[in-house]
Amino acid sequence: MDAVARWHAYMETGDAAALDALLADDVVFESPAVHTPQRGRALTARYLLAAYRVLGGPDFRYLGEWRAEGSAVLEFACVVDGMQVNGVDILRWDAAGRLTGFKVMVRPIKGLHAVMQHMAVALAE
Repeated sequence: MDAVARWHAYMETGDAAALDALLADDVVFESPAVHTPQRGRALTARYLLAAYRVLGGPDFRYLGEWRAEGSAVLEFACVVDGMQVNGVDILRWDAAGRLTGFKVMVRPIKGLHAVMQHMAVALAE
């Protein structure tokens, strides 16, 4: 199973062990809410597990997917606080199929602010 298929499988279950197996040790996570890249498997997993709790509800869906060698862009939509939120996940992976980079972009700005508030709570848990 390739990295994108493994990511989709994780998004269906939220299984922390599956996420851990998907992340490279030196993975870099880039968030629209934090201006510095977050480095390493543990920190990236923490952010992605929190994002799953915030965004991965029953209305979360991927709308499109674009691939290149070793990377993909996945467009998503969901509802946060009654507001439609759109964004993209930009994935990069190594030859072993483990994610080496994960970048998230979210719109509109009000949606980003709502996501940031919920992420702060999820990360504090």
